[in-house]
Amino acid sequence: MRAGPPMTAERPGAAAARLTGLAVTGERPLSGSLAEVSVDGGRVVMVKRGDAAGAVRAEAAGLRWLAEAGAVRVPAVRGEDETWLVTDRVAQGRASRGAALRFGRDLAALHACGAPAFGAPPPGGPADAYIGLAPMRNVPGDDWPRWYAEHRVLPYLRRAVDQGTVRPGEAPVVERLCARLPELAGPPEPPARLHGDLWNGNVLWGADGRVWLIDPAAHGGHRETDLAMLRLFGCPHLEQMLEGYQEAAPLAHGWERRVGVHQLFPLLVHAVLFGRGYAEQALTVAREALGR
Repeated sequence: MRAGPPMTAERPGAAAARLTGLAVTGERPLSGSLAEVSVDGGRVVMVKRGDAAGAVRAEAAGLRWLAEAGAVRVPAVRGEDETWLVTDRVAQGRASRGAALRFGRDLAALHACGAPAFGAPPPGGPADAYIGLAPMRNVPGDDWPRWYAEHRVLPYLRRAVDQGTVRPGEAPVVERLCARLPELAGPPEPPARLHGDLWNGNVLWGADGRVWLIDPAAHGGHRETDLAMLRLFGCPHLEQMLEGYQEAAPLAHGWERRVGVHQLFPLLVHAVLFGRGYAEQALTVAREALGR
């Protein structure tokens, strides 16, 4: 599993000054690894400490790759090293149906920008990346069902079994789903440019009336994965997001039945990190996808 935070005596404000070249005028800790820092010129930046080797590089590369598409709003990277990431702060507003509709269209445009392969990391990003607090290895492949089984679902199923969160007798239902993925995955799709960890906590409603995305686990993947993540833990105005998406890039027939397939990986990640309740959810979606 992922290592703990690197030992550093440097404070977020000092890191921001060093990496941006701007004088710091204020610092407000938000958590053990995140702070808001005010710098000259009235700007406020977010300063985040990476908690594993390569984590900052992966996140910075992901933010740049998403920004390069010119489709969704992401905070600009202002500086990084092996320990610290400095980005613009997003001024937050209220969720709205109009912003959600527009975001759905923007997300479709992001996905359409594509990726070299399923599992392809962002340019400059490491193969050993992360989804939240969990390792996520980006190994390129050209067949989504096989890639998703080998490099997303099965590694976390093994971890969950090894730690006792999934019982050995329960694992075969997930293994059977993986074996049947070619028939369950729907029509072939080209690799999409994914945010990769698109749950509600990484969706910010900006004061500018637009949706902003933070904390990506960006890689090449199946576009339905981002949409399934939005649904997994709930998101304001999700129906409007889907409406905007479908207007811009209609999903293949039967996509609603495939939501659980795409949620299986994050549920197994949560089972490893947070326990049995998520394992039970993963087993339920696997059984439902198999029609049992």
